[in-house]
Amino acid sequence: MQLVLRGAAGYEAENTARLFFPAAVRTKDPDPAGNLVLALAGPHALLALLRRGGRTSWRAQAVPAGQSAGEGEYALCRLLYTLLCAGTGRRPPWGMMTGVRPVRIIHDMRAAGESEAAIQARFLEHFACTPQKFDLALQIADRQRPVLDTAQGRDCSVYVGIPFCPSRCSYCSFVSRSVAQPGVRALMAPYVDRLCAELGAIRNTVRACGLRVRTLYVGGGTPTSLPAPLLERLLRCLADCFDLPALQEYTVEAGRPDCTDAEKLRLLKRYGVTRLSVNPQTFSDTVLQTIGRRHTAQDILDCYAAARAAGHANINMDLIAGLPGDTPDGFAQSLQTAIALKPENITVHTLTLKRASDLAQQGGGAEGDVGAMLARCGALAQAGYVPYYLYRQKGTLQNLENVGWCLPGREGLYNIYIMEEVHTILAAGAGGSTKLVQPGRRHGRIRRIYNCKYPQEYLARTDAVPATQKEVSEFYAQYPTAQTPCRP
Repeated sequence: MQLVLRGAAGYEAENTARLFFPAAVRTKDPDPAGNLVLALAGPHALLALLRRGGRTSWRAQAVPAGQSAGEGEYALCRLLYTLLCAGTGRRPPWGMMTGVRPVRIIHDMRAAGESEAAIQARFLEHFACTPQKFDLALQIADRQRPVLDTAQGRDCSVYVGIPFCPSRCSYCSFVSRSVAQPGVRALMAPYVDRLCAELGAIRNTVRACGLRVRTLYVGGGTPTSLPAPLLERLLRCLADCFDLPALQEYTVEAGRPDCTDAEKLRLLKRYGVTRLSVNPQTFSDTVLQTIGRRHTAQDILDCYAAARAAGHANINMDLIAGLPGDTPDGFAQSLQTAIALKPENITVHTLTLKRASDLAQQGGGAEGDVGAMLARCGALAQAGYVPYYLYRQKGTLQNLENVGWCLPGREGLYNIYIMEEVHTILAAGAGGSTKLVQPGRRHGRIRRIYNCKYPQEYLARTDAVPATQKEVSEFYAQYPTAQTPCRP
C-alpha cells in the first residue's frame, strides 16, 4: 500500500492511515496503477481516497470559513478514518486515537474540571473508541487517582539500565547485548564500575536539588545476566547511594530464568528489593524456541518457585500476545498458567514490531488473532486481578495496548509514575532517558536528556555524566525553594 499526503496533510493523517495499513510506504510519486491511500488538505476542501484491489472510493468535504489548523487536522483524520473503516471493513478498537497514553486524557480532563459525560464523549464520539476500551481506560484512571494525588513536587524515581541479556529475543529492539557475543562479558565489569560512578553523581544531584526518591527500577536488558559478584556490587552501590527503607518500591527485572539462579535471587532479597519481575512472555516451549529464548517453560516455573523460596513476596510476570507461532488458545493457556502461580502482577503486552528487532528486519510477524488473545484477559478479572496501568506504542499489532494487572493494592508504582509523567525519572546506564518534570505542576514542562545509547559509547564518553547532572541541576534551579536552591 502506498501512502500519499498532499497539501497540509501531515503527521496525524499519516498515523490515521497506518491504523489500517501499518506497513504502507509513504511516497510523493505513487504508481498510478497501485494500491494507495491519499489524504489531501487544501485551502478550500479536504479529500480522502482509497484505491485497493482495483476499486477506488473517496470522501470529500468543504473547509468552513474560520476553521483553525487543529480543527482542520481533526476533520481530515475523521474523513480518512471513516473512509478506511468502510473500505476495509475494520474498526480499530481505540478508534482514531494514535497517542500512547489514553489514561492521561482522563486525568487531564478531570484536572481541568471537565465532567464525566464530557470525558466519555471525548473517547466514544471524538475518538470513536469502543465502549470496552473506554471502560478499561476509565477503570485504570480511577485506580491511579489515589497514587497520583499523593505525588509531591520534588518526588523522583531512578531507573538503572543493564544492557546485557543471555540471548537476544527476536522481537527485541532494545540496545542490550547478548553475553554470547564475543567480548561482551569483558564489558560487564567496567560497565558496572562506570554505572556506580554515575549513580553516585545522581545521588549528589538528588541531595543538592532536594529531591525525594520514591522508587528504584533496575531494568534492561536483563540485570540478572550480570555475574553474581557484579550484581552484588551494583546492589551494594544502590544501597549506599539511596535510602532504601524510605522507598515506596524497589524493582529488579529478573526476567530470564536462564541467568537467574537461587544465589542471585537471595542477593536481591538481601539487598532490599521489594518487587521482582520473572517474565515468561509465553509458557509454550515451541514459541519460546521460535523467539530465540534458550530455556523452557519448566525453567520459568522453577525460577518462580526459587524466587518465592528466597522470600520475594511481590512478583510480576510479563506475557506477550501475538508472538510468532502462538494462537489464541495457546495464549490463553499461558495466561492460565501464570494465574495459577498467583503472582502479584501480570503484565500483558501486545507484540510491537520495532524496526530494530530481528523479527521486523527478517520480515516476520505474528500468528493468530491478537484481538482474540487479548479478549482472553477477562480471565484475569475473574481471578481477582484489576487493571492499573496502560500504554500503547506505534507498531503495536492491530493498534492494541499493553496493560498491567495486579491483585488489589499491589500496583507497580514506577509503572504509573513513568507512564503518567507525574514526576522526574533520573536514568543511569546505557540507553537511559532522563525525564525531568516541572515540580509542583502536574503535566507541566518536561525535558528529556538521553544517555549514550550503546555500552561501548557509554564507557568511552567520560564527559557525558557530568554534563547530564549539570542539566538536571539547571532545570531544578528554575524552580528553587527556600531549602533547595539547587544552584548549578
